[in-house]
Amino acid sequence: MLIFLVISQIINNVGKDGLVIVYTGKGKGKTTAALGMALRAVGHDRRICMIQFIKGSWHYGEMTSSKLLEPQFELIAVGKGFVGILDDKSPREEHVKIAREAVHISREKIQSKKYDIIILDEINYAVNLGLVEVNDVLDLIKIKPSTLHLVLTGNYASDEIINAADLVTEMKEVKHPFQVGIKAKKGIDY
Repeated sequence: MLIFLVISQIINNVGKDGLVIVYTGKGKGKTTAALGMALRAVGHDRRICMIQFIKGSWHYGEMTSSKLLEPQFELIAVGKGFVGILDDKSPREEHVKIAREAVHISREKIQSKKYDIIILDEINYAVNLGLVEVNDVLDLIKIKPSTLHLVLTGNYASDEIINAADLVTEMKEVKHPFQVGIKAKKGIDY
């Protein structure tokens, strides 16, 4: 009887342990990898929520395409755009306030137990910029239900986050068109 119980528990737990996945590095493709995972998961009728910490002030492709994946995929763009670069005119305090709001929304979504995957897009970058404390991210990882896959994107992933993750992929830039003056392309970069 004990053997049957153990085998039953093993069978019932297959696929139930959610992973902490980190896509980091200076190469292109971190958000794209997370979106690819979301697309795959929607194909298996999974529920996904993506919370974007930095992006938000510009229109980019996933803002429109994500609507085609509803109700399985929910995109929440919280950020005010890229911090301190390009056309950013927002005071730093505003970026900090918005990033803290994104942490609060993330906590609510994680605790709701409504999702199979939650993607915290550009959260590593938000930590690196000092908009979010690394301990806030570690707390989000700690409260994650055991069945939830939590995906953290953005370059500059801290050692603490890397150590807390189950899977870490570092994107490495080998060659980029920006190096020769080619600007971002619609549908490729945004």
